[in-house]
Amino acid sequence: MRCRELGRSGWSVSEIGYGAWGIGESAWFGASEDESVRALHRALDLGVNLIDTARGYGESERIVGRVVRERAGDEILVATKVPPLNRLWPAPDGVHPGQAFPGERIRDSLETSLRASGLDHFDVVQFHVWSDEWVGRGEWLETVEDLKREGKIRLFGVSVNDHEPDNAVRLVRSGTVDTVQVIYNIFDQAPAENLLPACAEHGVGVIVRVALDEGGLTGRITAGATFPEGDFRNRYFRDDRPAQVERRVAAICADLGIGADDMAETALRFVLSHPAVSTVIPGMRSVRNVERNTGLSDGRPLTDEQLATLAGHRWQRNFYG
Repeated sequence: MRCRELGRSGWSVSEIGYGAWGIGESAWFGASEDESVRALHRALDLGVNLIDTARGYGESERIVGRVVRERAGDEILVATKVPPLNRLWPAPDGVHPGQAFPGERIRDSLETSLRASGLDHFDVVQFHVWSDEWVGRGEWLETVEDLKREGKIRLFGVSVNDHEPDNAVRLVRSGTVDTVQVIYNIFDQAPAENLLPACAEHGVGVIVRVALDEGGLTGRITAGATFPEGDFRNRYFRDDRPAQVERRVAAICADLGIGADDMAETALRFVLSHPAVSTVIPGMRSVRNVERNTGLSDGRPLTDEQLATLAGHRWQRNFYG
């Protein structure tokens, strides 16, 4: 497993991290706890050293904490997230930071996460939404700094609103954030315009989520695709979007001269080809997924020609309405 610098933190993180949303079965189906534990252990065996979870991911924090405690002595970084008090995703304009992240909310959420996981600290604590209107306002920064001094968190980050990468550029430039987590993939390439260069300039670590477009860039979403009742993907791939995804993926494969089975690998290599990216955290709910994804950490980025071709496959849309 190859590692990269996590911004100015001085930490080296595996370029393939572990996205632990699905293992909590908060909005995805098909992952038993036993299989999730096996997948986590296998990922750590293969060199993964960053696990990303959240207070809102069902049982994920508990399962992650269990595995980390079973690996006592291993250097494992765990990132979690504080949900906004007002429960608004994404953060709308005109909301005072005290409505989303008052100091008491940040502290209470963190203490709940520590109890759920059985850990004594988190390496990265992220706000689960963000608005650049909050820079320099509210008590959130004072609380974050207090928690750092207390040793309960080591780094502070934000999870950037879906499809709004420029809504964290001001924060990055302020010097008050250590990491940003952002959607970046073949369809949504907007972060490369302003956010990723700003992170590189200011030493902010970049954690990429949704690199596979929630499965859309795996080559396995086709017209008529269905998912179990209550599964998040029923909303994400609603209406005729599976058919749209199938057509767009077929066009990518044709332009690159690859097969649909190569699509997931290409999508992850696309993300890792950007030098500002610290790590990508695909969801991995099975040992098979772990072994497939970690095998891509081999130092082979896409060629300039391939990247130029993929630049023509941007798809500006917001699945969340």
